[in-house]
Amino acid sequence: MKYVDEFRDGATARQIAARIAAEVDPGREYRLMEFCGGHTHAIFRYGIPGLLPDNVRLIHGPGCPVCVMPIGRLDMAIELARRPEVILCTYGDMLRVPASGRVSLLKARAEGAAVRMLYSPVEALKLAQDHPDKQVVFFAIGFETTTPPTALVIEQAQRLGLANFTVFCNHVLTPAAMHAILNLPESAGPLRLDGFLGPAHVSTVIGSAAYEPFPAQYGTPVVIAGFEPLDVLQAILMLVRQLNEGRAEVENEFTRAVTREGNLKAKALCERVFETRESFEWRGLGAVPHSALRIREAYAELDAERRFALEQRTGLENKACECPAILRGAKNPRDCKLFGNPCTPDNPLGSCMVSSEGACAAYYSYGRHREAAAQAVEVRS
Repeated sequence: MKYVDEFRDGATARQIAARIAAEVDPGREYRLMEFCGGHTHAIFRYGIPGLLPDNVRLIHGPGCPVCVMPIGRLDMAIELARRPEVILCTYGDMLRVPASGRVSLLKARAEGAAVRMLYSPVEALKLAQDHPDKQVVFFAIGFETTTPPTALVIEQAQRLGLANFTVFCNHVLTPAAMHAILNLPESAGPLRLDGFLGPAHVSTVIGSAAYEPFPAQYGTPVVIAGFEPLDVLQAILMLVRQLNEGRAEVENEFTRAVTREGNLKAKALCERVFETRESFEWRGLGAVPHSALRIREAYAELDAERRFALEQRTGLENKACECPAILRGAKNPRDCKLFGNPCTPDNPLGSCMVSSEGACAAYYSYGRHREAAAQAVEVRS
């Protein structure tokens, strides 16, 4: 197949779904986690749960960088933004995530803070060049997909000698989060996983080899999947076959973009600029060892945490919000009593309702309408 619409063909989707239904063992349950928020949205958008047998359950994972940002780190960013000498810039979704006291970067901007939305880190460099009297801070977030662009602008800023540019680094690592999920204590909530749908864009950078410890250490298979509906369905079929055959391997459904080694240039760039933190706090997962990046000493002058002597902060979650449990797969959006009223994309009370990759936003945009339609059919019948 060559074109996007071929990966969205309904007849082919039904054929793959029929294979899944024919091959599943009716006497067992298949609990598969789609780690990436992009997969969660594709699954809801294309109605994939409705094509699957009841004993194939898809569990939403923590692969939404905006969602997993702990409140304390967001509080630190808001503190920076409120400094009169600072212009803080970041990606759009991050502006609306509620921090302590339901304050967000968007609200801080309404109160006078210099907060800018950008589409590329390069825009932050241009801001620093255009405003030499201000300290421009790029609030960098994301998994391995968005890490290389941040590394690139750090190197560019150093070459340009930009004294008024820094990065508040919050890049996190996918494999470390997967290890954390598989090692969650019972107190975190019931969770049994039979396999992972590996993320697509992340895997183009880190390669399929990064997932090989999961079959080896835990006996948990991983199938890397693209974002189109046929990709997701084919990956589910591949996981079902592995589980039926008692295999645990890393398989790559997304061969048109992912290799075993990944993007060697991008990985080398990140290795030059970043090093692994000993520990990093994740919303829903707690402190996860070796799960995030910080800027190396060679680029220390471009590290906002060093320049502004930022102290780590800890924020309190909204006790009624189930985002932490949703992010670790213990609950789904329907289990949250805030979902839909009063928590909506226009009035987000938790991070999972903000981002375009958040599970609550996906379910609000697609799932609730399908559920309502299904209930209407039941009433008529």
